[in-house]
Formats: sequence, structure tokens, C-alpha cells
Amino acid sequence: MFKKYDVIVVGAGHAGCEAAAAAANMGSSVLLVTMNMGTIAQMSCNPAMGGVAKGQIVREIDALGGYSGIIADKTTIQFRMLNLSKGPAMWSPRAQNDRLRFAEEWRLMLESTPNVDFWQDMVSGLIVKGDKVCGVKTSIGVEIEAEAVVLTNGTFLNGTIHIGEKRFGGGRTGEKAATGLTEQLVELGFEAGRMKTGTPPRVDGRSLNYGVMEEQWGDENPGRFSYTDIERPTRQRCCWITYTNAEVHETLKEGFEKSPMFTGRIKGLGPRYCPSIEDKINRFAERERHQIFVEPEGFDTVEIYVNGFSTSLPEDVQYRALTKIPGFEKAKMFRPGYAIEYDYFPPMQLDSTLETKLIKNLFFAGQINGTTGYEEAASQGLIAGINAHQKVHDQHEVILKRSESYIGVLIDDLVTKGTEEPYRMFTSRAEHRLLLRQDNADVRLSPLGHELGLISEERLQKVKDKIENSDKIVAFTKSKSIEPAAVNGLLEELGTSALNQNVKLFSLISRPQVSINDLIKADSNLGSLLSEYDKETIEQAEIKIKYESYFEKELEIVEKMKKMENNEINPDFNYHNLVSLSKEAREKLMKVKPRTLGQASRISGVSPSDISVLMVHLSR
Repeated sequence: MFKKYDVIVVGAGHAGCEAAAAAANMGSSVLLVTMNMGTIAQMSCNPAMGGVAKGQIVREIDALGGYSGIIADKTTIQFRMLNLSKGPAMWSPRAQNDRLRFAEEWRLMLESTPNVDFWQDMVSGLIVKGDKVCGVKTSIGVEIEAEAVVLTNGTFLNGTIHIGEKRFGGGRTGEKAATGLTEQLVELGFEAGRMKTGTPPRVDGRSLNYGVMEEQWGDENPGRFSYTDIERPTRQRCCWITYTNAEVHETLKEGFEKSPMFTGRIKGLGPRYCPSIEDKINRFAERERHQIFVEPEGFDTVEIYVNGFSTSLPEDVQYRALTKIPGFEKAKMFRPGYAIEYDYFPPMQLDSTLETKLIKNLFFAGQINGTTGYEEAASQGLIAGINAHQKVHDQHEVILKRSESYIGVLIDDLVTKGTEEPYRMFTSRAEHRLLLRQDNADVRLSPLGHELGLISEERLQKVKDKIENSDKIVAFTKSKSIEPAAVNGLLEELGTSALNQNVKLFSLISRPQVSINDLIKADSNLGSLLSEYDKETIEQAEIKIKYESYFEKELEIVEKMKKMENNEINPDFNYHNLVSLSKEAREKLMKVKPRTLGQASRISGVSPSDISVLMVHLSR
């Protein structure tokens, strides 16, 4: 009935979809197995993509040839570029999306991708021969062979849903949990753990009073995630902001004695940076209110996502507390919020390719690795799909460096440091974030995407043109001087000091108060030059001008770090034989088996003196 596939992807969430698309687009025959064909790429929690650091990840996925950015752009109902008041390293695109259309577009993209087949069933086990995976077994007794398997099970592995004192099995509301895989993997020698996440109630937007809330509109000239020519949004929906209050908090406290979090029924750790509303009012008792974002779930639905009100309290307590929030006095609830516990596998059991160390050709991606967030999951799926294809076809492995992408930071953090709570990406996790901006993801990663066959020659040429044209603008500003009389009036308007002699345009644009477009008024030649280029090229040039000295210093640091990153270590090296290392370092190094000296230096418990010992040994 089934042919033997190159790659089987288990799970059709954000990680699974990207994994299947990547492997298929590179030429592998792919089978995507999902428990429900109707929930492919479901936005299980908030109907949004991007945000701080996450938006950078979506742009990197797109630059490598993944689909998440394209799907997000096609289904955007509101777009905002966050942190524009800060430096460009912090600028982060975020889109509110149409939940139903997002899932629909993903399915249509996958169905139009050659080499992707589908099968609706639950994978209950793996076919393993020796130390290599050879396929999967399903709940109806079907066995399907494959050269590689990518597990992207999300919250479904032995998932348990909690609402107050009620507790029942499920991977998502209305969907059953997946069983069998965890138990087999533990028997094979894998370490498993439990994590927890949650979601807020959904309400009927027709029952809300928006007049007492703050409006939050998208950008006047909305951007996009994808570097392709996807049309920018022509219409947007408004979101709103309201706040909890003391009465809301007191009502919520009435349910604490039945809270699965506070009674100990939930054992798994939840995301620290996205706590439930009961956790917020318990941990931050001094705060009189908490922000609530009122977010539409699409253009043509009345369903509203109550962002900031994630909870697992009894549904009657949830409802009574909701109606104490300004604007929610007459709210009608569609469904209550809930918490979900699920199995995950600590990611230090993976190589940097996301292949497991115990079983060859078996890859993990997404929440199974202890991460949270659509963007984090999708990026892992992309890399797992790429490396599954490469492994099957005896091609070189793909490992992104920390200095070239947020995806590289994410995966290196996971496999080197592990995580005991749901891992979320932040700009602060990336030491080279000034180089890893959302505006230059195409410059950083499209050449690799093209080499892998995921980016067309035409797209790569557009990137080359962008680099060449932005460099032309920079060169022009370095060569062209401007007289004080031509610009001093403008400088006074902008609140910056006047000139007393001719200076290069480059020098003026370097000032924080002056933008490149401001100087068009003072120099017609600059205006004529800029009229030839698009907004993204001009923005790239301006960032290069304003931050040139900072980039040079950052690149010097990267070059120094390269010596450590290029110093490779044999994966079979026995650290127990190196008695000069501390006992903790030997144990940690044996567990992680770092590929390079640089990776070894980032392992918790490995000291600088341990690295010195390793360096001396490797030099011999």
C-alpha cells in the first residue's frame, strides 16, 4: 500500500509543515502523518506571528526558503513593526493573522508542493533496527518504511488538559492525545519530562463594549515578513487594549483552591515569560492591574482571543472574572481557557542538526524539544527537514552559527544548555543581535537557501541587487559633500547642531536626529539617486551608514570567536580520560559531546580553565 519514503514527518503543526515542505522541495519523497487533516498548521494559541525576536526568526525562515513568512503575509489582518523607537537590532515585525485562513493557506501550499503525501492516523511507535530508525507504526496497525523520521508532536504526547478540577486526555481542545511514542522512546534510552502551557478563553466579539477600550491599529504603511513579492495588506482590523482591576483579581482568587497549578495537579513547568493570569496576580500581588489585548481571530469571524488572560481556573470563575474587565461586562464566552501538560524530551539528547544522538536518522523539532511558540517550532522544523533530506542523500549537514542567525542561537542553546522550562527566543539571547536584524535576514541566509535548492536564482539575484544598490548609496554619501548654507536650516528644524564647514552626507546621516530621507530636501542629487531604489534598499543603506563603526567592532568579535568555533572536537572523544578537567566538566562534556571548542565553552558547568585544558589537548 505504501512505498518506502525518504522522510516521514509526524505531526502537521508549524514544525511539521516546515519540515515536510523543506525536505520535499529539496527532492525527498515525504509523507506527512497527522491525526487530523482538518487541523494542519492550526494556530492553537494566539492568532499571530512574529513579535520581538520571533519576527526575526520568521524572516530567517523565509530567507532560507521556508513557507511561514509567505503564509503569514497572505493571512495578515494587522501588521506592526515593534520597537521602532529603539535601534534596528530591536525592530521586530508582528502580524495578527486570520486563524482559519492561515491553516487553509498552509494546507493549500503543502498540497501544491510536489513530493508531499499525506496520511491521517496516529503514530504509536517507531520501527527501529539496531541504532537506526526505519519507519513508523500507526494506531490502526499500518507500518510505513522511511529512511528518516522527523517527530514534531507538539503538545500531543500523553497530553492532559486541565480546567479547574476537571482533567482529561487531549493534545488540544477537542482532539485526543497521542500515546505510545513516549513509552517506546524511554525504553530505547531517551530521557523524557513534562511541560505545561496554556491558553485563554475565547469570547464573542459582538458582546464586547469597545468604546471603553484603547484602540490599537496597525502600521499606516504595513510591511511584510516575506522577501518575495507578496502583496502588502490593503485592509487591516483594529485590536484593542483593556486592563484587569482589583475586582477581577479578587474574583480569580476565589478559584485558587481549585486551581490545578496551585493544588499540585500540574507537575510540568510552564513558560516563565507568558504566565497565566492567576500566576500573574499571585506572583505580582503589588500590581493593581494587568494589560489585556483584545485580538480578532480573523476578518470574517466574531471570535476574539483574550491575550493576557491565559488560565486553567474553573470555567465559572473564568467567566465571572472576565465580566469584571472594562468592556467585557456582557461578554459571551465561546470556550474557556485551559492548561495542557505534555511530554517533551530534553534537547541535549540531540545533535546540532536536530538528529538524536541515540537513534540515527531520527530528528526532533518543535515543542517536543521543550520550546514554545509557532516561530521557534517552525524554524526547528525547517532545519530538521533540511538535515533529514541531507542525511538520506549523503549530503553535508546544515548547522547555522550563532553569529549568522537567531535560528542558530535557538538550536545551539537547546542542544548545548538544554531547557527545563518552555524555551522562548528573546533578542537578549543573541550576543550578535546587531548583525542579526530582521532587515538583513535575506542577505545573511539566502545564499545558503539557494545552495540547498530552496531559493530560486531569481530570488538570489534580488538579494545581490539589494546589496549592490545599498552599497552604491553608501558610497555616494561618502563621496558627496554638502555646504552649511544648504543644510543648516534643516538641521536646526531637526534639533541638531549646525555646520560651520562642508561635510560629507555620510557624516550627517550618521547623526541620530537625521534620516537619509531628510537630506533629500537639501540635496537634489541624493533625492534623484534614492528615487531609483525601493524602501528596503534605502533602509539597508541607512542602517549601514548609522551603525558602520558598531558593525566593524561586532565583526571583529565574530572573527575572534570563529577560531573557537572552527576548532573541532571528535564526537567520540572520551573526556573521562582527561583527568585535568573538573569532574563536572567531564560529566557535562560527555553528555553534550560538543562539536567545537566554542560549543564546549557555552556548556553550563564548564569553566574557562576547563576550556584552557581542552585547548591545550586539542593543539597537540
